Amino acid sequence: MTRAEPVRAAPKPAALPARRGRPLRLGLVAPSGCLPDTGVIDRTAALFTARGWQVSAGDSVFAREQRFAGPDELRAGDLQAFCTDPSLDVVLSARGGYGLSRLLDRIDFQAIRARRPIVVGYSDFTAFHLAYLAHGGISFAGPGASDFAAARPDPFTLEQFFAVLGQSSHQLAFDVDGPRRLEAAGRLWGGNLAMVAALAGTRHMPAIKGGILFLEDVNESAYRIERMLYQLFHAGILQRQRAILLGSFEPVPAMANDDGYGLDSVVEHFRARLDVPVLRGLPFGHVARKATLPVGAPAVLSVARGTARLSFQRYPNLARHRIAAR
Repeated sequence: MTRAEPVRAAPKPAALPARRGRPLRLGLVAPSGCLPDTGVIDRTAALFTARGWQVSAGDSVFAREQRFAGPDELRAGDLQAFCTDPSLDVVLSARGGYGLSRLLDRIDFQAIRARRPIVVGYSDFTAFHLAYLAHGGISFAGPGASDFAAARPDPFTLEQFFAVLGQSSHQLAFDVDGPRRLEAAGRLWGGNLAMVAALAGTRHMPAIKGGILFLEDVNESAYRIERMLYQLFHAGILQRQRAILLGSFEPVPAMANDDGYGLDSVVEHFRARLDVPVLRGLPFGHVARKATLPVGAPAVLSVARGTARLSFQRYPNLARHRIAAR
């Protein structure tokens, strides 16, 4: 596998200290859908190089085969190589779409876990998060290249990304709709609802009991969201959690025969069926404003008077990388 030459720019004060006297390094891969606009990679590289990073891109980010970012072999090879490359500090999935399900049986998760990389992505990348967690690894649900390449990247998204990755613990506060008071502790896990439901019953689905499950999706009608939640319900997954956090599902296309049935109806239906608290308001999903969440990290969720505080710790981070490099 070859990779593009690192993109360099005149360094400005970095958001995070350099590792062992050198700039931090970001690797970009596209294990799912192709990028309609490869200029996203240049704009992402520009943001990171302005912060003093070096950026490398795998061949997959520029490739296309049908709807995919190149053949399965190329995408799997890029992902494996970047996740096990000791010179990279962070590996970022350029986009979602569809395609990671094809790669799960090709990935050597144990080799990746031995390296303990910082790997970030969302949407279709949920398949990697869950399969890696099933093998004992922790990765990050967080922004993709398009978030960093926006004309005006969301300040919250940037702040959360660099804050979470730069330290060994973090607390996220947000307004929430749900119980007035709640204290729950467990492993934080989840991601895109369609992908979580698709992996239910497979060997790539982690068996999490007493966890804090977060879910999001986009462009799914309310009945399809309900059907996927029922798949998790009938599999006993929802009932085994300590709390369920819902992020953004917008837009939720209305159907001609909904007659007032919508996402609110689905949420209230499951609140009535489950003993597990269901909360709405997590800033995560296919939206510009998104948190960075360590999938598989120990977490504590506290709710009081409409404000939720989600704390997590003991996840791969750049502080740990810098210590290990000394």
